[in-house]
Amino acid sequence: MYCKKSRLQALPFLMGLVLSGCGGGGGSTDTSISTGLGTGTSIGTGATTGTSIGTPGTDTTTVAVSTPTAATTANVLCSYAQSVFNSSASVNATSTANWSCNSTARILSANGLPDHTVGVFPNANNPNKITAQRVSASLFVNPTASSTVTQRGGPLGDTGYILNGVKVDAATAGSCDNTGANCGLVNNTGAWSIEALGQTAFNFGTDSNNAHVQPNGAYHYHGIPVGFVNALGKGIAMTLIGWAADGFPIYARYGYNVASNAASPVRVITSSYRLKSVSSTNRPSTVAYALGTFSQDYEYVAGSGDLDECNGRTGVTPEFPSGIYHYYATDSYPYLQRCVKGRL
Repeated sequence: MYCKKSRLQALPFLMGLVLSGCGGGGGSTDTSISTGLGTGTSIGTGATTGTSIGTPGTDTTTVAVSTPTAATTANVLCSYAQSVFNSSASVNATSTANWSCNSTARILSANGLPDHTVGVFPNANNPNKITAQRVSASLFVNPTASSTVTQRGGPLGDTGYILNGVKVDAATAGSCDNTGANCGLVNNTGAWSIEALGQTAFNFGTDSNNAHVQPNGAYHYHGIPVGFVNALGKGIAMTLIGWAADGFPIYARYGYNVASNAASPVRVITSSYRLKSVSSTNRPSTVAYALGTFSQDYEYVAGSGDLDECNGRTGVTPEFPSGIYHYYATDSYPYLQRCVKGRL
């Protein structure tokens, strides 16, 4: 467990009050803005239903599914609260986030404003201004396994929330058709889903926090929330940064070398996705769009990294010394989980 009492020292550009208790989704609209080919958005419904899936471009018959066990998170960060003035020119407002727990739920009330330095918004590739949101979420405080792997993101609902109240929504609404001649970053209907990170064919206007802004003004993360993680100041250590839609915790980058042994060294945790060696049938030309441009360019290979198909694993953590299923924000695809393993 950790406190954020030193946040003002870590964030000299912020002025305000940070109160952190130590101890103990809504719909999404994703913007990916332009390359001259169009602008893109995905509209969320806030529904908690999902579909049992494999990962795009992955044969679901070969996916090994690890099953999270029942756990309680009731004694971890149940009184986490912050109110921080963010003087970044693109925010210039107070970021608020309040978490609480009752016997069944972990409840978030926030305004969705980041509490760290952000890039310039609007910008040439993202014309949207960051504005306060009404963020209200209720997650399971006693998360349990589901019988299915459930895809989240975009219209299926957010995959989770960082502790500062900013949502996790790693996928985009951008896509291309088979020819690659018809590509758009807003409500496009092509079969090939464009990635926000890890490619250079399209510019989504993301900042150094792997985040950008949706048309409704919602700032959100597609990858590791760098500014937030750095402000916590934990260095090379397991760092709890948020909660997934199913109530299991999310950690950033580092984990124990042996998942079950807290005495083992901490190291960078790797995903089990890799680029396909051969492009998929009917894919747009790799000359125009290098492998890695589309979600379907990646395949899950069980055992090739540390994590399962939802970028998670079961093991001990500083907050959960008896072990718990938990997700990771990683440096490579999928960056942040695209599916969840617990009930919703």
